[in-house]
Amino acid sequence: MRIKQNANLKKYNTFGLNCIAERLFHLENEVDLVEYHQHQNGYAKQKLLFSGGSNLLLCSEIKGTVARIEWDGIKILSETEQDILVEVAAGHSWHEFVLWAIENGYGGIENLSLIPGHVGTAPIQNIGAYGVEVKSSIESLRFYRWETGETEVLNNNVCEFGYRTSVFKTKLRNKGVILSVNFKLTKNEHNLNTKYGSVIDEINKMGKIPSILNISKAIISIRSAKLPDPKNIGNSGSFFKNPIISKNTLIDLREKHKNIPFYVHENASVKLSAGWLIEMSGWKGKSHGDAGMHDKQALVLVNHGNATGEELWDFAKEVKEDVYKNFNINLEPEVNLIGLVNN
Repeated sequence: MRIKQNANLKKYNTFGLNCIAERLFHLENEVDLVEYHQHQNGYAKQKLLFSGGSNLLLCSEIKGTVARIEWDGIKILSETEQDILVEVAAGHSWHEFVLWAIENGYGGIENLSLIPGHVGTAPIQNIGAYGVEVKSSIESLRFYRWETGETEVLNNNVCEFGYRTSVFKTKLRNKGVILSVNFKLTKNEHNLNTKYGSVIDEINKMGKIPSILNISKAIISIRSAKLPDPKNIGNSGSFFKNPIISKNTLIDLREKHKNIPFYVHENASVKLSAGWLIEMSGWKGKSHGDAGMHDKQALVLVNHGNATGEELWDFAKEVKEDVYKNFNINLEPEVNLIGLVNN
């Protein structure tokens, strides 16, 4: 197990923020987690546990211990003529897993192509895109509980998946670590979803027919055109959640904003486009210093070079305030805010 003192986390977070951690533990194997749990400067002094670094905003230096999950790998557990069950390590790149599935003809996660981050954080956030959420493909996962030092198997039905949330953000928050996730993927009779957004238009433009491969290619093309590559411009993808409101609230909003886009959600509610709200509030492409909203996708907070985490959050708060003033809608961050003194 490698331990680095006074470690700069810049290359480990997709915003590209300089952030010094007092010490960084590199957890390269599952057994490292057990050693880290027992180490006097490990879990006992933990301030942050992360993996891909794509869903956090580092707002200050970290006094204490940071640990990074880095173990990866894919293992086939079982299969039938209809589907296959695979175990994927927590530190495995999410997009690389999607590409592996498509290359082997396995369906269910193609709509989640090009989402940054690692597999272990996918259930926490219940990542979703283009009409699909990861909960639909998860059968179970392995969870290491800090309190007992034991590994448990948690089935899908106890994970309390919801829109960008799960039990790991509520009851089990900071209670343990996801070690690996078991996915059930289809081998035949794939349930293709092309209804959301411009997916089918992109497939038609390609001159192709819907398939798991072509859906993935279409979504990669759409996302690449709208979303900046973190290697070039620091960002974490969608910074705010799409707000969910009641149908009655929507009726009130449409009296003033007839063209407001919405999507039918569950429990007699609707989902609004946070990107549209931000754009209509005049923030698309706007910057203060090196902090700004992307010029092609208003939902993406970007670091144009040397912004700090606090500067990015101050900018995001201005966006929130304007959206609330214009629409009486409170935007909530999708990313985790690390080290903020005052929100």
